[in-house]
Amino acid sequence: MSAIPGDVDADRQPPMTVPLRHFLVASAFLPLGAVAGVAAVADFRLGLLSLAHAHLLLVGWVCLTIAGAMTQFVPVWSGVDLHSTRLAAVQLPLIAVGVVGFAGCLLAGRLALLPVFGAAMLLGFWVFVYNIGRTLARARPFDTTERHFALALGFFALATLLGLLLAVGFVRPSVLPVPRPAVVGAHATLAVFGAVLTTVLGALYQLGTMFTQTELHGIDVPLGRFEEFGYPAGVLLLAGGRFVGSATAARAGGVLVALALVAFAVVLARRLRETQVERTPMLSRYAVVAAATAVWAALALPAWLADPLARGALLGRPGVSHLLLLGVVGFVVLGTVYHVVPFVVWVHRYSDRLGYEPVPMVDDLYDDRLAAADFWCLLAGTALLVADGLFDLPSAVSAVGGVAILAGTLLFVVNVAGVVREHAPQSLFAVLLGTWAVDEGTSASAEND
Repeated sequence: MSAIPGDVDADRQPPMTVPLRHFLVASAFLPLGAVAGVAAVADFRLGLLSLAHAHLLLVGWVCLTIAGAMTQFVPVWSGVDLHSTRLAAVQLPLIAVGVVGFAGCLLAGRLALLPVFGAAMLLGFWVFVYNIGRTLARARPFDTTERHFALALGFFALATLLGLLLAVGFVRPSVLPVPRPAVVGAHATLAVFGAVLTTVLGALYQLGTMFTQTELHGIDVPLGRFEEFGYPAGVLLLAGGRFVGSATAARAGGVLVALALVAFAVVLARRLRETQVERTPMLSRYAVVAAATAVWAALALPAWLADPLARGALLGRPGVSHLLLLGVVGFVVLGTVYHVVPFVVWVHRYSDRLGYEPVPMVDDLYDDRLAAADFWCLLAGTALLVADGLFDLPSAVSAVGGVAILAGTLLFVVNVAGVVREHAPQSLFAVLLGTWAVDEGTSASAEND
């Protein structure tokens, strides 16, 4: 496997500290979310624990990782300069402080402050949407990945707007235009299926072919075309149907979402089967994603056909949300970070030395043993939680699954932080504070913001 793929322009990337701070801060939210999950499984009663758990993982870990990844790779993939490095630096503290405050208020029962921290998150995400949107606007014509990313930005804007509305609704319920469960359903749909999964699908079209050194061919093309048009239409129908209480619209949207995800799972599985490179932590985790996506869609489709407005069917069949959130979203993020962080560090530390002295490959920067250990811990933990959801097993099973996931997340964080600590040009502390050449490589457009 080559150190740097040949079809990306690494010179377009922003300063190293910008994406790395996103990834490191996001990785800190992962064990926090896992601890909250273990506490929820153990039936520990502390405020709105389940809601805090969801926001720590989905917003703190997943969405912050997405923000860092888009900031890093949209300029690289699209061959354009990032609109503003300064705006990219602003979005991180706004989102991070918003998530910490929001989760803290949920746990402490201080609901009156939720709109304040909800507004911070909204502002941070809208800064992100504006900055990446302006960057993408320079890349024409859009390819498949760029079209997915543009749609995801729209979903981010809508989901955060509904999120703030829900936060205000805790204080003033009269502001909600429809019953709260309807707003929650639309918000969760736009956030998980719209913002997060649309980004995931778009990225995997690029990463799945790039890092398997294969091309889409044969049945991949019509399946990909169906996903690209059917999936966003399905998300809008599912979210809109839930918002207005239309089971017919939501059911049609659910069918499109499930079938589109199955189509994409086939495409990804074919890329992995035809891969021309040796297995890496990224590809191993993507193999889990392909299988989990297909299984989750097969379980979700009957539930959505029966009652797409049911609270228990928010993320598909009741009890299998872990299959989607961990088996699909979680393993995509884990696999991608296992390449992105070493890639960013490698470019800034070793790329100039290539050809002049021996340098490590990108995949040599992390510890293979830790990567294998966290993979099996997370896979076993996810399997146990999904089995418990499907078969209502003894509570000890879910407790063991939660502990395994916590152990896996800690191993992952240690491994990724070790890459930065051992190989980054500056110390881990300097990277987190952004004291290393924050304005290095800042585009001219950034000076105008």
